Amino acid sequence: METTKQYDVVIIGGGAAGLSAGLVLGRARRRVMVIDAGSPRNAPAAHMQGFLSRDGMPPSELLAVGRQEIATYGVELVTDTVTGLELAAGGDFCSPVDVSYRVHLSEGADVDARRLLVTTGVSDDIPDLPGVRERWGRDLLHCPYCHGWEVRDEPLGVLGTIPGSVQHALLIRQWSADVTFFAHTYGLSDTERRQLDARDITVVTGEVTRLVVEDDRLTGVELSDGRFVARAAVFVRPGIHPHPDGLLASLGCSYDESGFVITDRTGLTSRPGVWAAGNVADPRAQVITAAGAGSAAAIAINNDLVQADVDWAVRTDHGLGRLHERVLETG
Repeated sequence: METTKQYDVVIIGGGAAGLSAGLVLGRARRRVMVIDAGSPRNAPAAHMQGFLSRDGMPPSELLAVGRQEIATYGVELVTDTVTGLELAAGGDFCSPVDVSYRVHLSEGADVDARRLLVTTGVSDDIPDLPGVRERWGRDLLHCPYCHGWEVRDEPLGVLGTIPGSVQHALLIRQWSADVTFFAHTYGLSDTERRQLDARDITVVTGEVTRLVVEDDRLTGVELSDGRFVARAAVFVRPGIHPHPDGLLASLGCSYDESGFVITDRTGLTSRPGVWAAGNVADPRAQVITAAGAGSAAAIAINNDLVQADVDWAVRTDHGLGRLHERVLETG
């Protein structure tokens, strides 16, 4: 009978948070596996911004460097998809010999882990309009902190879709004096209209039918009545949800009213031995924030494992024998 491979920590998700955690845990001499499906949220973006010392680096390059670094410390990286998580039969998360969780993979064999860190990020719900998906991350944008500088002082648009769209337009006004809010399917309140007017943001009513693209660049927005409004870039506030849905819920982790897992400041969920970091727990986290959260979670996980190792050593005959020897030696 084939024995299931066992790890101190299995990290699900190989983005900035997961790789940062893998780096810390690898350097702590833990046996670690990082499982990544190979579909990062920021893949369409040519560059990432706001990451000190890495500002402007392509996201793919950051991941490539991170993978090389964790391999230096013996961390295993597997390209696969996790299909399920469960408490391993007979698992005792306090024991360094037994395991606590079993990880089911789509293609590979199951693996067991004493601790889990989930860093799978989020999925974006963006409008289903012609040109939207093709321009996503290029000149159809969502985060002004990530992309605002690159389109500063250009004629910008904001597409109204979900609650918070007006606040998004008011934020983007920081980067350009020429901002148009396309109400589209969003119902503006009187207060929101006054706010937009006060900030000299033009409001265009009517549904948007498509983004107009010429020579591989966005040139404007077309409305259902045929109007065309020239814009150099359009921002949209997407609906977001943890990816994949239900992975942490299957373990009984608690969620908030927005559908995101509840964690403490180290990333520990309500389930013992299970951490979450990055966008899967904090939808506002940028790349640098996610990397920091992964590092913090890794330190907490290693400290938890150290305490588990101590508890096991004290409980066992072997551990008690060593403890008694120390007591005798010190008088």
